[in-house]
Amino acid sequence: MFQSADSPPIDEQTFSRLMRAVGPFETQPRVAVAVSGGPDSMALCGLMVRWMRCYGGETVALTVDHRLRPESPHEARLVGERLARIGLTHHILTRTGPPLQANVQAAARAARYQLLEEWCRREGVLHLALAHHQADQAATVLLRLARGSGLRGLTAMAPVVYRRNMRVVRPLLTVTPACLKATCIAHGLAWTEDPSNQNESFARVRIRRIFLLLRNEGINDVRLTRTSKLLKRAEMVIRESVATILAKSAEIHPFGFALLDPMGLRGIPSEIALRVISYLITIVNGRTYPPRLRQLEDLHMAILAQAIQGGRSLAGCLVRPFQKSLLLCREPAAVAVPQSVTAGGVCLRWDGRFLILTPRIVPAGLKVGALGQAGWRALSMTRPALTRLPRRIGWTIPALHAPNGHIEPLLPVEEFCDANLSERNSVATTTAVFAPDTPALVRA
Repeated sequence: MFQSADSPPIDEQTFSRLMRAVGPFETQPRVAVAVSGGPDSMALCGLMVRWMRCYGGETVALTVDHRLRPESPHEARLVGERLARIGLTHHILTRTGPPLQANVQAAARAARYQLLEEWCRREGVLHLALAHHQADQAATVLLRLARGSGLRGLTAMAPVVYRRNMRVVRPLLTVTPACLKATCIAHGLAWTEDPSNQNESFARVRIRRIFLLLRNEGINDVRLTRTSKLLKRAEMVIRESVATILAKSAEIHPFGFALLDPMGLRGIPSEIALRVISYLITIVNGRTYPPRLRQLEDLHMAILAQAIQGGRSLAGCLVRPFQKSLLLCREPAAVAVPQSVTAGGVCLRWDGRFLILTPRIVPAGLKVGALGQAGWRALSMTRPALTRLPRRIGWTIPALHAPNGHIEPLLPVEEFCDANLSERNSVATTTAVFAPDTPALVRA
């Protein structure tokens, strides 16, 4: 662990070793750093600028302004002024929409990741670096322990998470906050303390203060982080087993549904079976988080008892028998409302499941929504082969809705190809790809 009584700054050799641990990186990489203006993210910016000199790449800093406080726009600009002194390009990403009210920190975090990821995708940046450190990792373990998390939750934050269009890297998970402050001082980087870090209405703030008592009993950042690493080893073994069962017993279709051979769940440990079910449901419903454990256990028992003939509804997903398999598909009543298409030639996400590649020319009032029952009936008449699919699947595939009532179905394809990326001049060439935003088997 990188700490000592004097809390020395992180030197270039040490940081290079930390970056190798979250690699690999391409030649002349572009790395975006999420920076709030606090000592942790400012230190990461300073270190990244020096590290990048050896690679001939580019570092860019991104600050998300949630507009939660009147002074936040000024603070975001101040971050840019400070980073300009070390030659770092800075962009402010502003959250729009209604004010955040319920579960503010979780909602702000979700909005922050969405803005950061969208910017990286748009700019072709493959790596997003976050400044989570050792104390953050320990607090995450305690928070998840307090919430009754299982093994995968207690492994806390992963140093590398692969998203669809980018990698999220956390090179500082073994570094103490004191070392990062020392690094800022050594590099002449000023920082601003976030007042929300003193707000005890937030659980993470309360957990950090509990540390003062726990340390007297030998429970500290180092030991909690070490425990998390040990749990990660067991997690990897389970993850491999889940992947094996999915490969043998499950099939995911481009139209947004999954088929599962229920025999594949027999004779395997419950933990593996529950994760297989959870993964498929999360893929199909397009949500960020898996269903609750109690719901998964009830569904698992029903599958084993062959007591699911009438079907089940869980977390926006329908589970019902289909031929010799179990069909998992989107619940029509839970599909997202139609979403306006405001720009042409862009990729937008609908219902958390589909990427829609829009035409270059967008008629006024055009929306993306579910095909619906009427649209599916009309499509089935012209494409009778589709009638082999359960109708509820057809109701939930994406479609373009014109103001005059015309509905243009978007039959999903396997992936975007060169033909899709060119000649997009009309509604008819719009393309949909089933691409739920779900990491391979487990969330960090």
